[in-house]
Amino acid sequence: MLFQVVEAGEGIEGEILRGLRGYGGGREGRSGLACPALLVVSPQAAARGMALPQCCRTVLLPGGMGGRGPLRAASAVSYGASPRDSLTISSRERGRLWAALQREVVTVDGQVVERQEFPLALAPGEEALSALAAAGALLLLGVPPEELGRPR
Repeated sequence: MLFQVVEAGEGIEGEILRGLRGYGGGREGRSGLACPALLVVSPQAAARGMALPQCCRTVLLPGGMGGRGPLRAASAVSYGASPRDSLTISSRERGRLWAALQREVVTVDGQVVERQEFPLALAPGEEALSALAAAGALLLLGVPPEELGRPR
């Protein structure tokens, strides 16, 4: 599946690629196309107002960013600290986050992922929202939630 990450050095794309390799590798496919299947916008890219492609099939973006710019997307999934976001952090404990999928989402392959909570490993120094963005991208690329908490 073709995806593109717009980030400011947060390491999200690398984390996605590691997760895809750990899950079965054949799904890798970064894109520089004008209209990727999945566009992932990092917290810093959103804060800096970095340029985005004009369209995509699905966009994963920080909560509160919706409606900015000319981006056209068939569906949008938000992540962040607000209960209005689709993917949030429900708790945090010693190097681990518990992510909560607040509503069902549809992967880029058309599979439905139901509401649920799942653990995420958090590397020392890794920002929680960046980890959440990488996990959200992996979910949308078809990696099951139970695979996300495993060490890579």
